[in-house]
Amino acid sequence: MVQIQIATTDQELVGILNLQKANLRKNISDEEALTQGFLMAEYDLPFLQKLNEASPGIIAKDGDAVVGYSLVALPETARQHPLLADLAQNIERCVFHGNPIENYAIVAQLCVSKNYRGQDLVQKLYGSFRDYYADQYTYCVTDVAQANARSLKAHKKRGFQVIDTLSYGGIGWDIVLWDWHKKAAQDS
Repeated sequence: MVQIQIATTDQELVGILNLQKANLRKNISDEEALTQGFLMAEYDLPFLQKLNEASPGIIAKDGDAVVGYSLVALPETARQHPLLADLAQNIERCVFHGNPIENYAIVAQLCVSKNYRGQDLVQKLYGSFRDYYADQYTYCVTDVAQANARSLKAHKKRGFQVIDTLSYGGIGWDIVLWDWHKKAAQDS
């Protein structure tokens, strides 16, 4: 039975890294990237430990195995990784409903193991993410590769909306925002 919880141990962080490695764009076929989605950012254990200390990630576990995760980055921690620093800078140039984006948490990465896809784990991870962080932050923001249609669809299903685009590493990205002021409407 899959349990959703906060990541608390280095063993769980290693489980996240193993799942990440298996789903990096450079480690999967073009067909799999197109149909199943992919990850671009690669983290190491010291960075994950910093990230998790500042803002614990949400994980899905089946027994001792990490089978899904949603990593949280606060802007100050994000600035310690090149891809996340670029994202934070781009988020802060965006405007939403006429106002700058402030008081936000970043989805630093979300992934579900191939064998556990189709079980609504993305929505469960994001639900727990919101439950844990919505009292502290107004918005949840991330970027999704425009070529990653599966990921964009999952984000929109949860309530994210595209607020801007950017180009990084020769890839087009949509910056997506989830307004947690509207969380009650999304719970129904």
